[in-house]
Amino acid sequence: MGRETEMEEEARENGGVDSVLPMASLISPSGNEVQLSELEGKIIGLYFAANWYPKCEAFTPALTAAYHRLKEHGAGFEVVFVSCDESRPSFERFHRAMPWPAVPFGDIGCKKRLSERFQVEGIPRLVVLAPDGEVIQPDAVELVHRYGDRAFPFTLARVAELEADEQRKFASQTLEKIFSINGKGYVNGSQQQVPISSLVGKTVGLYFSAHRCAPCIKFTAKLAAIYINLKGKAQDFEIIYIPMDKEEDGYLQSCSDMPWLALPYDDGASSGALARYFDVREIPMLVVVGPDGKTVTREGRNLVNLYFDMAFPFTDEQIRLLQEMEDEAAKGYPTSLRHTGHRHELSIVSDKSGGGPYICCECEEQGLGWAYQCIACGYEIHLRCGRDMEGGSAGSIG
Repeated sequence: MGRETEMEEEARENGGVDSVLPMASLISPSGNEVQLSELEGKIIGLYFAANWYPKCEAFTPALTAAYHRLKEHGAGFEVVFVSCDESRPSFERFHRAMPWPAVPFGDIGCKKRLSERFQVEGIPRLVVLAPDGEVIQPDAVELVHRYGDRAFPFTLARVAELEADEQRKFASQTLEKIFSINGKGYVNGSQQQVPISSLVGKTVGLYFSAHRCAPCIKFTAKLAAIYINLKGKAQDFEIIYIPMDKEEDGYLQSCSDMPWLALPYDDGASSGALARYFDVREIPMLVVVGPDGKTVTREGRNLVNLYFDMAFPFTDEQIRLLQEMEDEAAKGYPTSLRHTGHRHELSIVSDKSGGGPYICCECEEQGLGWAYQCIACGYEIHLRCGRDMEGGSAGSIG
């Protein structure tokens, strides 16, 4: 048995931070040594991440915000960055954006052992350890996203408390309570203030979007057409723009492109509170609130892409009805075809025969369940996009 392995076995038996990080020291973002003794007695989050992965770049600010708040409150918490970067410059660039220490980039052996010990197969990953080195949470990324610093100390009991609080919060939710977050109780429309109370009893879409966001621009155009169509049918439907713009100029430009109401711009304070409330992690996002003020779905964007204005009022009952209609309509489609956009024959699939969530290779919009799919290449299109075909089999489903 090698000297290093003997030291690791002894440290693991003794418990504490040495049982997890059997090394001389860590390194700070500025490049200075950080003694392991500074971590003794603290709850530690081992943060496995890489500069090159967008999800890590998106999660790091959320973890940083929670970390700073915990530090301000004197919580015994520390994070240690375990880099999955492939080069030292990438590691250093990413680490400089963090307020916590890291395993030195050159200590390949330690990083490998940590990854193996905690079975790290995907990133970002936040393994939370008790002061004695025992695992409290094998992965707290989701908890930090949902609850921020309130997740501390990440125990099962604390998570149960937070989930119970969340259930009570949503059970008592009303439209007026949602918008009491901005302290104003109104939104803007046609250059006038519209009281939230006037929207009670309607189905309301909360549209989280921003001006300089290509997916938002594309979806806004589709949503506007559907909104105008539903309003023309006298449906009790309204949309409120929740701006994720970093500058007021972008907010004003977004408002000029939208035919619906908008939350007043206040440097992102109100929008940020609503985004945290509904756990918004990417935009565009359409949260639908029902006439009773309860959340109907957070998947409004996907439902619009799938069913257009027929998705209204976005309830489970309506979606089941649309799926049944789609199942019936699929019986009239050929079982296979050759599409102009792909060189191989495509076969029809459903969620029961290999279909699932996908992005249509023809129109680049969301798909679910029924599709024409190339088994060899993964090419997949909506049934409706398969109508433009060069030829299909004579057979049909059912």
